[in-house]
Amino acid sequence: MVARRRKRPACELDDRIPSPPGYAAIPIKFSEKHQASHYLYVKAHGVRQGTKSTWPQKRTLFVLNVPPYCTEESLSRLLSSCGLVQSVELQEKPDLAESPKESRSKFFHPKPVPGFQVAYVVFQKPNGVSAALALKGPLLVSTESHPVKSGIHKWISDYADSIPDPEALRMEVDTFMEAYDQKIAEEEAKAKEEEGVPDEEGWVKVTRRGRRPVLPRTEAASLRVLERERRKRARKELLNFYAWQHRESKMEHLAQLRKKFEEDKQRIELLRAQRKFRPY
Repeated sequence: MVARRRKRPACELDDRIPSPPGYAAIPIKFSEKHQASHYLYVKAHGVRQGTKSTWPQKRTLFVLNVPPYCTEESLSRLLSSCGLVQSVELQEKPDLAESPKESRSKFFHPKPVPGFQVAYVVFQKPNGVSAALALKGPLLVSTESHPVKSGIHKWISDYADSIPDPEALRMEVDTFMEAYDQKIAEEEAKAKEEEGVPDEEGWVKVTRRGRRPVLPRTEAASLRVLERERRKRARKELLNFYAWQHRESKMEHLAQLRKKFEEDKQRIELLRAQRKFRPY
């Protein structure tokens, strides 16, 4: 006789939240009015041994399934109960770069990803990550003290933020150009020092520097170079070198003479018809 499986109580089924292996699920709601919950899947950020990472180990929480209405500020506020949050960054997909990132500009940055994103939350202490993994919900994204704009209010706010301050934009561009000019000057000075100096094995590095100036890369300069090459090829071309070329040139000359003869005959006939022909 086959034993029947014992049905689990409803409360036990509700407590189990499906999540990917290795992740913990944190339920969130947009506001108190909403009944449905959305789940954030979190785990401690880690990389393979011997691989460098942009984010600090043991203090970074990796978050999946971040909804579009959840901003960096709201995500930092949701996890502030676990410990002091040092930084939060949203991305379209997980970051696999080993080199440190440059600071992002608030004027020259890519458009925000319209869909779901991933997040890297860096705590000041490692116990913040363990507290976030044990966090229970549901957590509210939009509250009376910290409302999150949505709908037409969000569009108006995004449009207002998209208009940059001219003075702040000018200062940032000037700062960037000063750093760029300094970098180029350092590279030129380094190349000048290494020019003509042999290395340990006796090899001399060849650079683009030389006595002849480099042609400007413009369309007019390219056209002049092409025209010069065409004239040079035309001078080198051999005319009537082969017997068949000589024959064809003679036939073309005869054809032109016959054509001219026929044209002269027609002109004489036309003048005779008009009775204006006076040969003497």
